[in-house]
Amino acid sequence: MKDPVQERNEVLYRLDLAVTHLEASVSPLFVQDRGCSLVYAVKGARDSDGVAAVPGGIVLRDGRVTAGRPCAFGADASCARIVLTAMKFDPLIRCAATIPFAENVLAGFRAMYLECLPLDKTQKAMGISTMDFGVAACCNDGVPDVIYDSGAEKTLRIMYIFGEEPLVVANNIIICSNRI
Repeated sequence: MKDPVQERNEVLYRLDLAVTHLEASVSPLFVQDRGCSLVYAVKGARDSDGVAAVPGGIVLRDGRVTAGRPCAFGADASCARIVLTAMKFDPLIRCAATIPFAENVLAGFRAMYLECLPLDKTQKAMGISTMDFGVAACCNDGVPDVIYDSGAEKTLRIMYIFGEEPLVVANNIIICSNRI
């Protein structure tokens, strides 16, 4: 069993490597004006304090993809909730990213033979947020590689990419980015 401090440092280190990889290799089209998020949880994380992220996300600055600030724990509560929900179904899936939804990106992920499921926001459960319930509903038969919300024009259209480690998630995003 790892020392908790050592594990947290390792999570930050691996997340930082993936962010550096994204900064160097992903297309700015994947970030657009809303940016994207990347989170990585310690084993057994129960809340956002056990999930590291890039505060402010990964954004476009002067036409370049860059991290807003250094990786830190508790920095992205909304994306942390997504990975925490997925971890309830598969504790090995400890990493998630968010990117803006686009049909050509979805087609790219499908061409990579990644499992892509649509988020159904029409179903709700009492006391559970629509997003948490929607992600949970997609994970009943295992956590898919991608969950997407193609949404209506006025809603946030987003994609969630899942994996065991940040470099796996970052590489899937970069490979898709290079195919488009």
